[in-house]
Amino acid sequence: MGKQKGVIESKLKENRVFHPSIDFAQKANIDSDEYERLKKWAESDWEGFWKYFAIKKIDWFKRFDDVLDDSNPPFYKFFVGGKLNVSYNCLDRHIKSWRKNKAAIIWESENGDTRIMTYQELYIEVNKFASVLKTLGVKKGDRVLIYMPMIPEAAVAMLASVRIGAVHSVVFGGFSAEALRDRIEDAKPKIIITADGGFRNGKAIPLKSKVDDAMSGVEHKVDYVVVVRHIDRDIHMKPLRDFWYQDLMGDPDYAQIYCQPETMDSEDPLFILYTSGSTGKPKGVVHSTAGYLLWTMLTMKWVFDIKDEDTFWCTADIGWITGHSYGVYGPLAMGSTTVMYEGVPTYPTPAKWWELVEKHSINILYTAPTAIRALMRLGNEWVLKHDLSSLRLLGTVGEPINPEAWMWYYQTVGNERSPIVDTWWQTETGGHMITTVPGAQTAKPGSAGMPLPGIFAEIVDTEGNPINDPNKGGLLVITKPWPSMLRTVWGDDNRFIETYWKKFKNKGYYFAGDGARKDEDGYFWIMGRVDDVLNVSGHRIGTMEVESALVSHRYVAEAAVVGRPDDITGEAIVAFVVLKEGVDKTHHDELVRELREHVQKEIGPIARPQEIIFTDTLPKTRSGKIMRRLLKDIASGKKIEQDISTLEDASVLDKLAELRDKMEEEMNKNGNSKK
Repeated sequence: MGKQKGVIESKLKENRVFHPSIDFAQKANIDSDEYERLKKWAESDWEGFWKYFAIKKIDWFKRFDDVLDDSNPPFYKFFVGGKLNVSYNCLDRHIKSWRKNKAAIIWESENGDTRIMTYQELYIEVNKFASVLKTLGVKKGDRVLIYMPMIPEAAVAMLASVRIGAVHSVVFGGFSAEALRDRIEDAKPKIIITADGGFRNGKAIPLKSKVDDAMSGVEHKVDYVVVVRHIDRDIHMKPLRDFWYQDLMGDPDYAQIYCQPETMDSEDPLFILYTSGSTGKPKGVVHSTAGYLLWTMLTMKWVFDIKDEDTFWCTADIGWITGHSYGVYGPLAMGSTTVMYEGVPTYPTPAKWWELVEKHSINILYTAPTAIRALMRLGNEWVLKHDLSSLRLLGTVGEPINPEAWMWYYQTVGNERSPIVDTWWQTETGGHMITTVPGAQTAKPGSAGMPLPGIFAEIVDTEGNPINDPNKGGLLVITKPWPSMLRTVWGDDNRFIETYWKKFKNKGYYFAGDGARKDEDGYFWIMGRVDDVLNVSGHRIGTMEVESALVSHRYVAEAAVVGRPDDITGEAIVAFVVLKEGVDKTHHDELVRELREHVQKEIGPIARPQEIIFTDTLPKTRSGKIMRRLLKDIASGKKIEQDISTLEDASVLDKLAELRDKMEEEMNKNGNSKK
């Protein structure tokens, strides 16, 4: 009876749907009728579908000849023969209209300093810096490495690079000198753009010194380093190599008021963005020009329902693909106002984000589930102190969001008024792939939604056969090419094929690396990375499923689940749990028992964690993602030898290891079975 009750409750949760308000749906860019028309159009006339939007959305210097060249899969080419420039599409066409005096970027720091750049002002800055880059010898096809804090000059550097045809590679400002060195060696940039430092959590973070450390011992010679003066600290400047950004921009011999945008082919590389791989060497994902631009624009319109009057805030750092697509290129190509914030959500107070929403009348907020859970843990009072009535749409990105965090986001932040778009996509896809279209579809808490028009996704078994059982998960694949897909791995075509296409090479499927299932209504439920699937006594259990069950308990704010080797079951489930504020932790054994029983009720006995470790915090990157690979080492008692340069607080690892050792010691002393 207990198991039957759990199944019924699970189905009830899955069948919860949230409809957009009538007012939202009536004003939406895409309503349900239009959505169905777009889906059917893409299915019946795939090339005609992409041709129409490419002509309509992009300002071309020369229109393309063919939509797709699929003669050499998986090296697909889109909009063959087309000529354009992304910087032109983000700036020049807007300053010819009323948008020239519209805010393009609103920037704010942790201490409340604010800068607003109109499209006209941004256009001038980009032209001047593009001229600077050309004067320093940067040519079409050269690489420009950008290692900067979240300041407007970072967006200027990106747009200036693509204006002259250079390929930029933005490296997240939280990466270590060693990680930066690897990227310098691989991309071989002609020039590096950085800052004297940045601010985060009330602290000054050195950047230029890390660039100097990274360049020591590097075989590749970088010609110049341009440094933005931001935190106003004394730093070492190497004569004839290092130049202050402000000095160059103030010199008319370097910074001319206009720089002709380079004519780029549709398939010319736009940028390289490094993402982690299964091996130690990061992958340099290459995105092309036209296809990437088109898809960021379409998803801004369809998924974010962007309007001319909207102020849009994607909280991601520009060092990640989310910051590229929905912090810079997507919003600016659409003529929107984009917000940049240099800081963390909880400094100087846990209300900082809500202060920003109120102060700048932000209409669309796009952030990560980890940030939502962290803010939820701090209580509702920080949210309720502020007027968030400007919000009309909420979004999540980065990992599946558990239903409880979804509901808090919807009820407390959105006041049950703002639809939520839970977006599934990757660095490699360039833009959203699976989500709900807010004016056209209902949302299910915990489900990403359905593939967007023009995107063909499927759940398959290990042989590539479709799985139609809504209770059975499988591998998530994309069955047809799409314009914003990655073109290769920089300098390593073989790795591109091996990583993304080899598993189903006979069928030509792109394998995303994620597990998922599809319910009776066609909604996709992302189960997490396939390599994040535990094998307990022959049963495959997704870590995200166990985490979601734990977080659904009234006492739990956050949870991270990993596996460790076990002689009996193959793998044992270890859960690291952060309790909500005010929960009495003195009754440790009782809490552990209650959480295990809760997971058993939600999923089944096989999913009961063998160990539950209570902690005040979890190891997270500066973008808010939980670093489960480090937790796996801790759970297994291994010495951590992985790169931890992206950790927000490295001291967390020592605390967790200490907790783990104490727990192991207690169990050995008492002879507990851990079951």
